[in-house]
Formats: sequence, C-alpha cells, structure tokens
Amino acid sequence: MKNIANSEINAQVIRPNYNRTALNSRIVHLGFGAFHRAHQALFTSEMLEETGSDWGICEINLFGGEELIKQLRAQDHLFSVAEKGADATLVKIAGSVVESLHPTLDGQQAVLEKMAEEQVAIVSMTITEKGYCADPATGRLDANNALIKADLSHPAEPNSAIGYIVEALRMRKERGIKPFTVMSCDNVQENGHVARASVLGFAALVDKDLAAWIEANVTFPSTMVDRIVPAVTAETLSEIAALLGVNDPCGIACEPFRQWVIEDNFVNGRPEWNLVGAEFVPDVVPFEEMKLRMLNGSHSFLAYLGYLGGYAHISDTMTNKDYRKAAFDMMMKAQAPSLKMPEGADLEGYANLLIDRFTNPSLKHQTWQIAMDGSQKIPQRMGGSLRFHLANGSDYKWLAMGIAGWMVYISGEDEKSQAIDVRDPMREQFQAIYKQHGKNNSVIKALLGIEAVFSTDLIQNNEFVEQVTQAYQLIVTKGARAAVASL
Repeated sequence: MKNIANSEINAQVIRPNYNRTALNSRIVHLGFGAFHRAHQALFTSEMLEETGSDWGICEINLFGGEELIKQLRAQDHLFSVAEKGADATLVKIAGSVVESLHPTLDGQQAVLEKMAEEQVAIVSMTITEKGYCADPATGRLDANNALIKADLSHPAEPNSAIGYIVEALRMRKERGIKPFTVMSCDNVQENGHVARASVLGFAALVDKDLAAWIEANVTFPSTMVDRIVPAVTAETLSEIAALLGVNDPCGIACEPFRQWVIEDNFVNGRPEWNLVGAEFVPDVVPFEEMKLRMLNGSHSFLAYLGYLGGYAHISDTMTNKDYRKAAFDMMMKAQAPSLKMPEGADLEGYANLLIDRFTNPSLKHQTWQIAMDGSQKIPQRMGGSLRFHLANGSDYKWLAMGIAGWMVYISGEDEKSQAIDVRDPMREQFQAIYKQHGKNNSVIKALLGIEAVFSTDLIQNNEFVEQVTQAYQLIVTKGARAAVASL
C-alpha cells in the first residue's frame, strides 16, 4: 500500500531531514489525538531539525484509537500536518514519533514497561479534562470516579492515565531508576497542579511511601498550549491526500498560529523546544489564564450560542456581526479585566488576533466539537472571571449569556426541536434535571446546584441567578441570534 513512508510525495511538502534512526523514545505521550499531532509532536520534529538530538516520542492511546495506531505503524510513524491559512496551505511531515503502543494491541504490561524504561525522561499527556479524574470544583482526585475505583482495586493493572503513571513510577522507584517529568498539555487551568494533585492523590491511596517519593522527586510543569485543530473529517483527509499526492489516514489540518508556554521545571532533562518557538518561563499561570479566558471562554460562548443559532462552524458565527462583536466584547470587557498579566502584555492585540483566527474560513472548527464536555470546561473558562466581576460589581452579562447558552444546549434540543448529541460526562445528570423541570426557569437553580460545575455561593447570589435566568429566557423565547444581538 502506498503511504508517506514508501512513496514519492509532492515536492512542496516539507519533510524531516534529520536521522530518525538515531531517535530514542525519551518522551512517552498519552493521547495521540489531532491536537498533539499538530502541536507537541510537530514542535518536537522541528526541534530535531535544529538540534539533531535523540528526543523521539512513543505514542500511546489508552482508550480507543487502536486503528489509528495501526495506521501510524503502517507508515513508519510518519504523519502530515496541513497548516491552513486564509490564503495558502503549508504541508509538513512530522518524524518525531518512533514508536507506538496500545493496551488492547500490546497489553497493559508493555505500556507500563515502556514508561518504566530508563531513557524515558518525560511522560506528557493530552487526555482531555476528564482524563485527570479530578473533581473540577476542588481540583483534587475524585476517588469515586469509576476508573479510579477500578484502578485502586488492581493498581498493577491500571486503565486510567493516572493509574498508569503511578504504577510506572512505582516500578521505577523499585528498580532504582530516576523518575520522569509528568507534563500535561491539556487545556486545564494550572494543568501541572491538577496532574500533580491527581497523581499524588492516587498514589497516597495505594502506598503512602510511594506518594512521598513522588512528591519529593517528580516534577509536574504547567503548560499553556494554543493552536486551533478542528476534528478530522473525510473532507480533511481528502484535501491532505491531494496536497501530499498520497493518502495519510493520520494526517490533520490546523491553523498556522501556534503557541506553547512551558514552566521550566523538568527533573530529568528536556528538549530545546524554545529553538522552534516555545517559551520556557518560571510561571505559566498568567499566560494560561489569558488563553483559557479570552480564547477558550469566547470559544465556548460561540460554540453554544453558535450551535443553537444554526452555525456549524466557528468561522460561520464570525459572518454574523453580532456574534463577532459579542466575542470581542466577551474577551475585552468580561475576560481581560480579570487577568493579571506581566507588564507590556497587549490584550487588545491578542483579542484582535483571536478574532482573525476565529474568522479563518479554511478551518472547519465545529461548534458541536467545542461544545463537548462543557461541565469540565465552564469552571475553567468562565468561573474565575465571573468571581472577579461579582466581587467588583462590574458587568458580566456576556458570561451570563454564555452560561445560559450552555444550559439550553445541554437540554438536548435545539431551536427547531431537533435532538442535540450532547457529549458530556454528566449527560445523564443533565437529562434527569431536564426531565424533571423541562425548559422552565426552575431548571436554572437545579443546574446551578451542580457543585462539580458551579461553586456553592453562586446559587445564593440572587443577582447572578436573575441575570442567567433572563439570558436563558431570551434564548428560549427569541432564539440564540436575537439573544446575542441583545448584548
């Protein structure tokens, strides 16, 4: 079968020029998804071009994705990244991946043994918010999570990413091998702290001595990652095949913009990602909050209200001047005032850049895709700025509208009475609430009472409840487009 490893590909495609046979699996990455391919794996490939070092990646999918791993192996772990600008597309082949594993294909022990190998210096993750098995309200491990409960009963045969990390660290401790750095690359506020809390929380329930060893020896740097990477579709793969001259089932498309800010806190060495645009800093939090609130918060706002308004993609919402203005105001009036940035930060310039990125018609970033897992995202993307405005008595109507949009979306029915395929770990709870209340105003307090999503003080704040209720009513009675226009 012809593929990018064994076929002539189009001349304009950028190919790796470093010696891939010299690479070792020094990074194990959990979650071989589209974002990782367009971000950390590509950064690493370009870093290898500059340095000639041996920082290869072993990719692991723990849940699903077996076919993707098989396809990756069939083309010597090469894959393509199409960077789609408004006017032109640049295609690159990443060569940083040298190995892959899957517990279904290779067994749990093979995965654990790889993570325990001495040369592995970093275990990185893109496992989505729910992969950390953390309580969003507290940031600590949710010991009642079904995966965690199962792993606690059989720690040596884990299923969760947290269980794998703890067991691999236990193996390294017992064998006298230096630990690896645990690096989260998910859109989770202070993702390193969340990873640390979940790993230490799990380890303490398994073995207190192990937990103490991890606490003393393992580092959990926080990172801020940014690149818009739409879900892969048949159309995407067809476009990539035309640009490559050969099919690539592992190919992905993304925007040209990318950003990676990394807390420089590695226990066992790290690649020089800074040579290709990453930024190592002592504190990621200001950058991460800027991105979570201004980009991700406005993305969620556009996802819920855009989907309800009949827009399939984020770029479609930007053709509506009301949505465009509301998104900019959400960034500058609701989110930016709540941030504490280093001196010289240009938040208005950042907001304008985000609007341009959202407008890029080449990116088919589905509102439905961004709307997934809202119960995990709302606290991170809107909670901090909401608390800021409530404390300061300032205007937060865009946040109230965004939250109301989410509440209508999770009802499971759009404005044309068509079913919405709501993807969320709390979906059953939402369904039970809507079964009891319907789309009546009483549903607002029932949803605000979900402590895993909203802090307990919010339901006591009458002004906030009233603002969300009014926004909710407006969406239900007049429609999302009219509700956005009202802002």
